[in-house]
Amino acid sequence: MKKGLLALSPLAVFIILYLVTSIIAHDFYKVPISVAFMVASIYAVMMTGGIPIRKRVDIYSKGAGTEQMMLMLWIFVLAGAFANTAKAMGAIDATVNLTLNLLPGNMLLAGIFLAACFISISIGTSVGTIVALTPIAAGIATQTGISVPMMTAVVVGGSFFGDNLSFISDTTIVATSTQHCKLSDKFRVNSFLVMPTAFLILIVYLVLGHGVESPQQIPDVSFVKVIPYILVLVTAIIGVNVMAVLTLGIFLSGIIGLINGAFDIYGWFDSMGEGILNMGELIIITMMAGGLLAIIKYNGGIDFIIQRMTRHVHTKRGAELSIAGLVSFVNCCTANNTVAILTVGGIAKQIGDKFGVDNRKCASILDTFSCMVQGLIPYGAQMLMAAGLAALNPVSIIPYLYYPFALGIIALLAILFRYPKRYS
Repeated sequence: MKKGLLALSPLAVFIILYLVTSIIAHDFYKVPISVAFMVASIYAVMMTGGIPIRKRVDIYSKGAGTEQMMLMLWIFVLAGAFANTAKAMGAIDATVNLTLNLLPGNMLLAGIFLAACFISISIGTSVGTIVALTPIAAGIATQTGISVPMMTAVVVGGSFFGDNLSFISDTTIVATSTQHCKLSDKFRVNSFLVMPTAFLILIVYLVLGHGVESPQQIPDVSFVKVIPYILVLVTAIIGVNVMAVLTLGIFLSGIIGLINGAFDIYGWFDSMGEGILNMGELIIITMMAGGLLAIIKYNGGIDFIIQRMTRHVHTKRGAELSIAGLVSFVNCCTANNTVAILTVGGIAKQIGDKFGVDNRKCASILDTFSCMVQGLIPYGAQMLMAAGLAALNPVSIIPYLYYPFALGIIALLAILFRYPKRYS
């Protein structure tokens, strides 16, 4: 018991230092999230006993530099370079003006949400959707007077619609693989939860956007400057690797900028370099989070959570609730929904088989609750990416994340009231 709680104590140090002190100060900018992770990381290394300090640092470093982590960091680097090059070239302003011309003001929130839902279900990745839409959404918010955190949250929420539902999403593939069911079957179960939630939130955005008015004078649209974003969206939708998509975007933005005289070759390099540097804190936070969670796992924190959360399960409803709680808590610890499903997928299958939970329902619970938590934690890759691209503190986005909140409530009610019946 003591060992298990001690293994989880670095997470408590982070939460107390960052969230609690920020709440007390009434300012989430008082304690930089990077400092909170640094202190929690130092504590995690120091409290890990029984092995030399070099070995502890090695465990931390391996967690910070896993193959999946490095892939994520490369995406951050390319996303920063693309976002800043596109901005310097004028792509964001041109795309914002095009959107303002196409959509009336009262449809902007709902329109951005639908775009995020469509793109995410097409490409199966929340990160790709956020990279493509957040700069545009933030620009529209600035032009129309809409809260930038709210507009950013619209993109984040819509991005998890597809992350949860798409056939090519990592979470869908992992959830169905660990529970030994078909992608199509899990899609059907998820549809009963996700579709009503998305429809409800769409209505909310229509109501909230009712008083929004487009600017009186919208500048003429330079269509050639919109091409990089169209290329990014189209290539992502047809399934091109996100790193290849961003690389194409960087080169096309650079070429258009050189032709239009937005910058010379050195200006282009400077734009890319500035964009990469802007992602510096995000990259550092991501690596420290990976290292911290590797220490927690080494000390038995994840195993402790699994053991404690499943010892009092006696009914099918209790089994489903324990699976939901398990994947949610592990997701908070790992800050990665795919890793969370991989971590608890095997024991979720054992729990489900023992209490007669439908494999399709179990896969849906794993995917839905992990995506819900991932869409809410301020230190997850998606929130950090969105906040970085919109120049916000990630915590400022949380109050506006209507879709993840609603999805969590509806998914919990579905377990309690045995919905959908045919899978319960």
